[in-house]
Amino acid sequence: MSSLPSSNTTVQAIGFLMLSAFLFSIMGVCIRLASQSVDNATIVFFRNVVGLFIFLPLILKKGTGFFKTQKLWMHTWRSIVGLIAMYGFFYAIAHLKLSNAMVFTYSSPIFIPLIAWLFLKEQITAKMLIAALVGLIGVLCVAKPDSGMFNQLSLIGLGASFLAAMAFVTVRALTATEPPERIVFYFCFFGTLISAIPMFWSWRLFTFTELIYLICAGLLANISQLFMSNAYKLAPAGEIGPVNYIAIIFAGAWGYFMWHELPDLYSLIGFAFIFMAIVLCNPLFKRPQWLKARR
Repeated sequence: MSSLPSSNTTVQAIGFLMLSAFLFSIMGVCIRLASQSVDNATIVFFRNVVGLFIFLPLILKKGTGFFKTQKLWMHTWRSIVGLIAMYGFFYAIAHLKLSNAMVFTYSSPIFIPLIAWLFLKEQITAKMLIAALVGLIGVLCVAKPDSGMFNQLSLIGLGASFLAAMAFVTVRALTATEPPERIVFYFCFFGTLISAIPMFWSWRLFTFTELIYLICAGLLANISQLFMSNAYKLAPAGEIGPVNYIAIIFAGAWGYFMWHELPDLYSLIGFAFIFMAIVLCNPLFKRPQWLKARR
């Protein structure tokens, strides 16, 4: 059995994951702006191909030997499920409020402990289950069981969430032997090859503004992926997964400032539950030793 990470390491992992979520929320803004005139298949392609250009300096510096791997099948699997989730997520961003789209995608921590237990044999603790349940309550409060929850868009969003959870857990498994840069590179490589097929049928010349949105979305997404990969290298996926919920808070703020999307009372209550889920998995909020000693 592998040793558990220290509190300091877990705190660092949580910090990386929070920064990843923040960058991902800004990426959502870029995608929302681009989707007003650019189709979903093209946005997904640019998100991946930009990543390949990011890695060109790394390839020139370290050489192609750095990208040799014995986990090619795991990289392929992670790329396939992650790419399908990406199509669903970007579609949700284009058609839902930004915060609601983030709710569906970042409900993936609900599934992470179970998937991590099934595939990685990571222990599921009561604390993990409680954090996932509290986060689920928050998700339901924000999304609400109305026309925005149980329809085709919702099924796409929840499906993307489940596949994203599988991708996160696969990243956790890969980090045992693979550096984060290699993990993100293979995701961009396979993602570009696969997403180029549907994009080819809708290719056209893009305006300067469209290219700015598409390139920025790709840059932010890949930098976010690097921080996420580093986070899951430092701590178990089931333990830090609920931190992803904070992306919903970031998205709600962007939605307000950019499109005047105001949260209602239930959404505010949901945000509070989401924060509680983050607190429950954060070692900084463990019960002090002097309280434990009194038991």
